[in-house]
Amino acid sequence: MSTFTTRTSLPRRTFLRGLGATTLALPLLDAMVPALTASAKTAAKPVRRLGYFFMPMGADMSRWTPPGKDKLDELSFILDSLAPVKDRVSILTNLEVKNAYPGTHATSNASFLSCARAKHTESNDYFLGTTVDQIAAREIGRGTQLPSLELAMDMMQTVGQCDNGYACVYQNNLSWSSPTTPLPAEAHPRIVFEMLFGEGGSKADRQAALRKRASLLDFVKDDLTRLERSLGAADRAKVGHYLESVRDVERRIQRAEAGVAENPLPDLDRPVGVPASYAEHARLMFDLQLLAMQGDVTRVVTFQLARETSNRTYPETGVVDPHHPLSHHGNDPDKIARMAKINRFHVAIFAGFLQKLAATKEGDGTLLDNSLLLYGSGMGNPNVHDHVNLPIIVAGGAAGGMKGGRHLRYDQPMPLANLHLTLLDRAGVRLEKFQDSTGKVDGLFEPLGI
Repeated sequence: MSTFTTRTSLPRRTFLRGLGATTLALPLLDAMVPALTASAKTAAKPVRRLGYFFMPMGADMSRWTPPGKDKLDELSFILDSLAPVKDRVSILTNLEVKNAYPGTHATSNASFLSCARAKHTESNDYFLGTTVDQIAAREIGRGTQLPSLELAMDMMQTVGQCDNGYACVYQNNLSWSSPTTPLPAEAHPRIVFEMLFGEGGSKADRQAALRKRASLLDFVKDDLTRLERSLGAADRAKVGHYLESVRDVERRIQRAEAGVAENPLPDLDRPVGVPASYAEHARLMFDLQLLAMQGDVTRVVTFQLARETSNRTYPETGVVDPHHPLSHHGNDPDKIARMAKINRFHVAIFAGFLQKLAATKEGDGTLLDNSLLLYGSGMGNPNVHDHVNLPIIVAGGAAGGMKGGRHLRYDQPMPLANLHLTLLDRAGVRLEKFQDSTGKVDGLFEPLGI
């Protein structure tokens, strides 16, 4: 005779609530698992997540492309930071975006998630296509606080034309909810924090409310105390680790804000009140995404690591040249080598994010297992503005059958739209076709049902 537990499980959408409209989402806990037989307790079904990460201005593909084919036995110079998570990563070589031609920085950015042809205009009659992240958000984002989260590293307010007669909107925005509706991205960590953990009111209202108190966690401590009384030891430890991560992000945001007074001449591409170091800013933005995913605040994220034509410099790499001029290297070997160091730097920050996801337990797996993440660019060789042989990484997805440790090298160019279609399908979003797709990608996933 089976013995059933009598415990009532917590809903997955459980929040700690403070005064006003402040809420704090919680990670997946054992207490959220429906009551089962004592001999057959399993973890709650994990949610599916999609993340899209844009690297501007292509890459030095000679230092990007791993040697060999099929198995990812050896990593290249640019990709070597992926070694700790190599079994959860696949590299796809020779993907293209035909609709990005005639070949510009604007269309590189615009086509990366849309695979659509941007209308050539300098005015506000711009027209592109709905991006894959927004197609996903309509399906897997409906049950979350934020259907999608759009982030960037640059807060650009430029209007008019930015590149060869294309409106600036094409390279300022990765996400489009319709062919005529670009979604602006947020670059300020404080505002992102408020979007995730402050509910209701305008951004200004949430900002004012948060600044009146020392910490979000202090604000929800009464509700937290009540919750902890009902949790087992393992769940209490899990909540404790999660809340310490939230507090650490708060501290880093506060330090960045305090540093504004000490930095009277901030980087023009950097919003006031964010860390002076690009790497520190990027890692903070990635940590905010991790918290959003762990708390199931959102299941769809886009992040623009820098905008096309960015003249940002990366002193952390030892390269003093601005990125955009360096990308037009004229086949100068020294300039190409310096550009590769910037490519490597960007990938290393992304690799650090993957390692944190892999270290974050969720159910029977990890956050990385329960996510599908695409990193890459809409441009291949920036010196000639081409859109073939794109630098592309796919990570995560073990829970969805992704094999990992693969290098899929195609003899003929394959539409990037095929990869988008495949990732949507694995996240439970079924489409017959996406833009110029010709089918799904083979070899990246185990067959459905396995």
